[in-house]
Formats: sequence, C-alpha cells, structure tokens
Amino acid sequence: MAQFKSKIIILGSGPSGLTAAIYAARAGLKPCLITGFDKGGQLTMSNQIENFPGFPLAVSGSELMEKMEKQALNVGVQIIDDKICEVDLSSRPFILSSENGNCFEADCLIIATGSSPKWLNYEAHKKYIGHGLSTCATCDGFFYKNKSVAIVGGGNTAAEEALYLTNFASKIYVIHRRDALRADHVLQERLFKTPQIEIIWNSVIDEILGDDHITGATVKNVVTDEKKMLQFDGLFLAIGHTPNTDIFKKYITLDEDGYIITNPLTLETNIKGVFAVGDVQNKIYQQAIIAAGTGATAAMSAQKFLSESGS
Repeated sequence: MAQFKSKIIILGSGPSGLTAAIYAARAGLKPCLITGFDKGGQLTMSNQIENFPGFPLAVSGSELMEKMEKQALNVGVQIIDDKICEVDLSSRPFILSSENGNCFEADCLIIATGSSPKWLNYEAHKKYIGHGLSTCATCDGFFYKNKSVAIVGGGNTAAEEALYLTNFASKIYVIHRRDALRADHVLQERLFKTPQIEIIWNSVIDEILGDDHITGATVKNVVTDEKKMLQFDGLFLAIGHTPNTDIFKKYITLDEDGYIITNPLTLETNIKGVFAVGDVQNKIYQQAIIAAGTGATAAMSAQKFLSESGS
C-alpha cells in the first residue's frame, strides 16, 4: 500500500480528465491523474474520429488518447494506473482509496469518471465494437454513407440519432421493444415523416450477425415470438448511459439520472474544491471536444480555488 499526496487529483483518463491534467500541470499544480480501469475512456472504442480539431485526417480513438496521454506526461502530469473505489469528501484534504490498496490525499478533486453505455449483451457483442457496433451516431455516422444502419431504442436519443443518420445512411431501421416510442412528440412526427426510416415495433435484437464486421441481425418480435433477419452495415445502441458516480453519491448532489450537478460556469459541485467534467456531468452533449473543454474550465477553476484557499 502506497500513500500519495497532491494539491489536485483527477479521476479519469478520457479527454476531459487528460485536458484538465494538462492545464493543471501548466499552472504549476503538479497534478496526479488516476486512470481508472477503462483507460482512455469511451473514445478508445471509436475506430475513426474525424471531428476532433487539429486532425485533418481521421484518427482512431486509441491514437487520440495516446497522444493526449503523451502530452500530459510531457508537461509533468503524474499518471497512476489504478481505480478509486472509496472516497471521503467530508473535509479537506479529501481521502481516496483505490482497488490496489493505495491511499490518496488531495486538496482539490476533479471527477472525470465519465459514463458507461448500456449494452445489449456486452460479452457476446464486444467483438463488434468499432466493427459496426457503436453507441454514438454523431461520432460514427459519417462512415455509413449510402449504407443501411439500425438503431436500438425508443427515446429522444434514439430518435435524434436516427434523424441525424439520415444525412448519411440510405436506410435506417429503428428497433424498439414496445408499440410506442418514448421520444418527444415532435421528434416522433419527424421520424414518421422521414421515408428513410422504418420502425420495427415490439422487437428486440436476438442475434447480431457478421464475422469481422456486422452484416445484420436476427430480430425477435416480443409479442408473437416471430423472428426475421435484417441486413445492415452498422448497429447503433441508443438505450442510454450510466454515469460512473456510485462512489460519490454519499457526498455529491446528483440529478435524477445519477449525473453530477455542477455550477455551469466553474463546474464546481456542491462541495467546495470538488469539480466534475465530461460525460459524468453532461448527459446531453457527450462529445470528446466538449468534454475536453470542460476539463480545461475545471482546471482553471481549481487553480483559482486553490489560490484563494491558500492551499
């Protein structure tokens, strides 16, 4: 068991966490970043990213996160491969305990633990992640120009992603397990009026088909048990995300979906000196560039907090 002390500790190694660490290091705060076991965050599941500024050619999510990590190391960020499993935020310094038995003390904390997409059957389908299976139409829709795709879900996210995909795909199946959508009425009207979109009611994915890449799926009607095969090139899951906030809920104010509530300007939580960034506090715009921006904001807010508190 090792003990670490730092003015500022950052939890999470996605774009928000690494950006926060880079800004904190350049401010002379000597930050410590604890990666978590999903090193690099959800972005590592994207094969090609074409909407992150500064990369005129497509870059893989893994490569982008490797470059961010190298930049963080170059400016002096201490990066520790570990995962925090318990926190005490009742007073400063904040105390964090890890799954590897390490203890961390911090005068300031930036939470960048992100959110985890909900999967149909992760173990069975993980081989298709980045090979036709995606949880982000904005990230990956471009790669399905003039192709057929399917979306699983019936809420606002599914409807919005289906409509977004009409910019690229020639055919979009919306697979929903009920006989009515949960999406807002205005979104439903747009779906029903869009000829590219076909809704497969009362149905669930029974089996994903493909070898190295998805080629379609067997779909089961939950009312009749009838199965049929749909052919498509990409499958998007829009069944929601789970914010990684369980260890903080004793201390930090969360919304009804478990996301951390922050000051919109400073990104500070209800606890002075604790900030939250990226997908753990933004359930609407879950994009790498937006997450990175929140990381920079929180780092500058943390610098101001530490200066004013005399830490």
